[in-house]
Amino acid sequence: MPLDPFFEERLRVHRRYMFDQALGSVRSRLAALWPFDRGGTAAPAAAKASDKPAPDATSHADPTALKPGAATPHAEHRSRSRARARARHRRAAIAWDRTELRTVGTPGPEVRTTEHEVAVPGHPSVRVRIYHPPVVGDAPVPAVLAFFGGAFRIGGIDYPTTDAAYRRRCIDAHVAIAAVNYALAPEHRWPVQVEQAYAALDWLFGAAGEVGVDADRVGLLGVSAGGNIAAALTLVNRDRARHPLRLQVLEVPVVDLTGAHLDLRATRALRIPSFLALRELRSVARTYLPRAQDARDAYASPLRAASHEGLPPAVILTAEYDPLRGDGDAYGAALRAAGVDASVVRYQGVTHDTPIFTGVLPAARRWHDDVVTALRRLHA
Repeated sequence: MPLDPFFEERLRVHRRYMFDQALGSVRSRLAALWPFDRGGTAAPAAAKASDKPAPDATSHADPTALKPGAATPHAEHRSRSRARARARHRRAAIAWDRTELRTVGTPGPEVRTTEHEVAVPGHPSVRVRIYHPPVVGDAPVPAVLAFFGGAFRIGGIDYPTTDAAYRRRCIDAHVAIAAVNYALAPEHRWPVQVEQAYAALDWLFGAAGEVGVDADRVGLLGVSAGGNIAAALTLVNRDRARHPLRLQVLEVPVVDLTGAHLDLRATRALRIPSFLALRELRSVARTYLPRAQDARDAYASPLRAASHEGLPPAVILTAEYDPLRGDGDAYGAALRAAGVDASVVRYQGVTHDTPIFTGVLPAARRWHDDVVTALRRLHA
């Protein structure tokens, strides 16, 4: 069906952003190849060559000479510049998110929360915030371990729309939501996030009685990149601890980082050239994965697992104008082929970020209601 009119202006801005990003990338590459400095004079030979010294440059025992493999001052400067650019981008993203909540979202209700720091063997510890629904007495409640979206490189449990969604879902579904603030790439690359997810799951089952959670009624919830982590976690859990997970709710998940299941008909319908959509996904994968071949690993691309048997029942939500709809469809089919109870619902006329717009978009409110209905299955 036609794209909801609400998205028209947003789509125009997004198309311009994608073109600007692609153009900026081309300019950077051309600048790196250009043999002249900004004044038009030929650049020194050393600047055009690699950062490695000339063959005789280290022939003398100079204690200040760079050791093989050491970062050059130029490389260190480039690294610091990229880090500052990422920090600026993330500040802008959270400011934008704050505006989105105020203008098109729905504020979250007051909910009791507790903060926990979970150790992760061999990796950075991870913060978990539990949103507790109101209860009478000390009866334990069902819980979901939740993973936010953001292309693995932005986002977090403190983002206003993410926090508000967890609060509303906690109250409406009457489940505890244990939100995992996993590490962002590229500072921390895969499999750090999956290992943090597994440590958080293991901790939640171990601390269930202490935090008021019923260990027999635990599920997973993930959005976009968080859907990837949640789906990967079902495999890790099956292969290791076999905690009794009862449900996985995946919203617009990316489950194959090779890009083999992208449905580019969705982007063409939005008049976004396919090469721009592919460029965006490849950028996400390059940021998250240490090596390109890691995209074939099942813990990075859960759809590519050799078997999906024994995984928890799944509810998968996709959007018509989202190239990741192909991932959701294929994953649902793979789960059903393995005998897993799985449903896939596609929302017509909307885009990847639909769940944010509950303040202005009926489809977003229905999306929220459907997620709540799925989470209530944990009460059975």
